[in-house]
Amino acid sequence: MLEETPVSEPDGAPTFIDVFAGCGGLSLGLMRAGWKGLFALEKDTFAFQTIEANFLSEGARFNYAWPAWLDKQAGGVEDFLARYSAHVAALRGKVDLLAGGPPCQGFSSAGRRKLTDPRNSLVDRYLELVDALEPRMVLLENVRGFTYDFKSASGEDKRAGRNFASKLKARLRRNYVVRTTVLRASEFGVPQQRPRFFLVGFRRDYWGNTPPNPFQSVRARCATFLNARGLPAVATAADALSDLEVESNGLIDCPDSKGYQAIKGGEPRTAFQRAMRDGFEGQPSDTRLAKHRPHIVERFGKIIKACQAAGRLNVQLNQAMRDQFGLNKMATRVLDPGKPAPTITSLPDDLLHYKEARTLTVRENARLQTFPDWFCFRGKYTTGGDLRRKQVPRFTQVANAVPPLLAEMFGEALMRIASRARKPGQSSLEQRTALAA
Repeated sequence: MLEETPVSEPDGAPTFIDVFAGCGGLSLGLMRAGWKGLFALEKDTFAFQTIEANFLSEGARFNYAWPAWLDKQAGGVEDFLARYSAHVAALRGKVDLLAGGPPCQGFSSAGRRKLTDPRNSLVDRYLELVDALEPRMVLLENVRGFTYDFKSASGEDKRAGRNFASKLKARLRRNYVVRTTVLRASEFGVPQQRPRFFLVGFRRDYWGNTPPNPFQSVRARCATFLNARGLPAVATAADALSDLEVESNGLIDCPDSKGYQAIKGGEPRTAFQRAMRDGFEGQPSDTRLAKHRPHIVERFGKIIKACQAAGRLNVQLNQAMRDQFGLNKMATRVLDPGKPAPTITSLPDDLLHYKEARTLTVRENARLQTFPDWFCFRGKYTTGGDLRRKQVPRFTQVANAVPPLLAEMFGEALMRIASRARKPGQSSLEQRTALAA
């Protein structure tokens, strides 16, 4: 007899499964909003180590209700469906929310954006999981480039023009009412611009053809949500990072990397920093500094001053500046302390600090993503070469995550909708009346 995975009771918390979970930013936000996480699927070993440290360890603030039949190890969707088919069948129709989205690297305009990137096929694996589980709701986040058509070069690919968002919506609409939008995270209290595509689907047999619009709810309640947490409506880079400056804090030996130095933690200076402490005391993890050679430090200092003088903070260096400093790299930007940061990426040298001649630490990027200071990351800090397509080190984990603050807003909005799902024996008319209340 199969051991059942605990799912929501009539008066219990609604449940979710996080797929392509990364380091767990979406899970964290949903759990903070009161959702019950059953388990997470994540193929990368480093990212799964981060999940273990934050959601599966003794004393963790939030824990998955991980079923005994599922191994606590990294694994992909295809392997999950093959190995646990009987258990998946037992879960069909019982999970309230399937959260998460396929990896974004093949769609991102910040990368090479190739139609044939094998990671793009994970959209099909996602749809297979939806078909197998038949969750009552789906929530997907991806880069804005997910909505763009691919273009071929010299007619090399007859499938050019494919729009993965359109493909996904068309498939889901067979059984779900689908709503989509593109949101800019900086408009919701996140100190980072970060435009992202969001999709929410509602199973028709639970919500009919006119479920509430969660995006309207998130926008309408944003100010109240932020005020309740003492957060500013618009958070800037300095709001997030000013207590992590080397100049005022000093350095320590990095606890997890011999031969490296790390920024010593300081007292919070802003409301945003106090919120990110979230009761945490002591030295935050992941403040390891890169080992910049002296001539690189000198160059960074000159770039920062030049961008400040030219009023070119938060934007890419122009061609004249790249020529001046001998740079081929186009993505380099200097943070503007008085504005939300640009979208962070997996490459540490894409962003320079607003006044210190250095790149940002993992913890600083995590602050810009609204991860609390108690949340720790595991695995390598960076990787390169062919391994960039195979491994997800700490910088990449942070860059690929859904900002937990925004995830919590969505979690609250979907929680309100989930509480009004069709009850056993309830007619369609009664359910529509409840939804409209």
